[in-house]
Amino acid sequence: MVKVAIVYSTGHGHTLTVAEHIQKGASAFAGVQVELMRIIPEQIGANGRWFDGAIMESLAAADAIVFGAPTYMGSMHGLFKLFLEHAFAPWMGQEWKDKIGAGFTNSSSRSGDKLIALEQLAIFGAQMNMIWVGVGDQPGGNYSASQNSDVNLSGSWLGLATQSIGDAAPEDSPHAGDRLTAERFGRRVARTTARWMLGAQAFPAQPVSAAETRRRNIAGVEEWRRFDD
Repeated sequence: MVKVAIVYSTGHGHTLTVAEHIQKGASAFAGVQVELMRIIPEQIGANGRWFDGAIMESLAAADAIVFGAPTYMGSMHGLFKLFLEHAFAPWMGQEWKDKIGAGFTNSSSRSGDKLIALEQLAIFGAQMNMIWVGVGDQPGGNYSASQNSDVNLSGSWLGLATQSIGDAAPEDSPHAGDRLTAERFGRRVARTTARWMLGAQAFPAQPVSAAETRRRNIAGVEEWRRFDD
């Protein structure tokens, strides 16, 4: 069984709609179990830091993690950033190394500078040594017969970028094409993870902690060459 975790935050419910459609697409792929996890303000402690042990345990057990947050004022949701900062703990031990990673964001503007949020998520995935998966569809919205039901209407590939109409109910927004793209994105993540996991037993992840890295660096070049990681 392949495990896909979707962890997200939402301000008004539109990003939740996107997350649910990603879940729908991923769940339709045989042999995939999908868990949806929401980052909420109540998870922030008196010290201003985010923590939820149950979510971190679920992410540790996942084969793939899809990260999602709205874009506000040209950057990702501040609440979600607090969650990412807590991932310093698994970063230290490379605990998420070679997991599949992917990201999505939503805003009420067609552009909304959403690429900045996707870049933040992709850089985070790289720092966690994850294998990043982008959108796999050709662009819509770039010809005279285009309509809101086009797949990949935003023409985004680094991650899924969707547009919700601000005064529309979350269940009806983002556009139909964006909701369909979210489903296809979820299926792509599930299929990619399943393909990746076929070789996971033969080629397991080889994490090297920050402490071990420092030890080898101090020992010198030949110490690194003693290992096959």
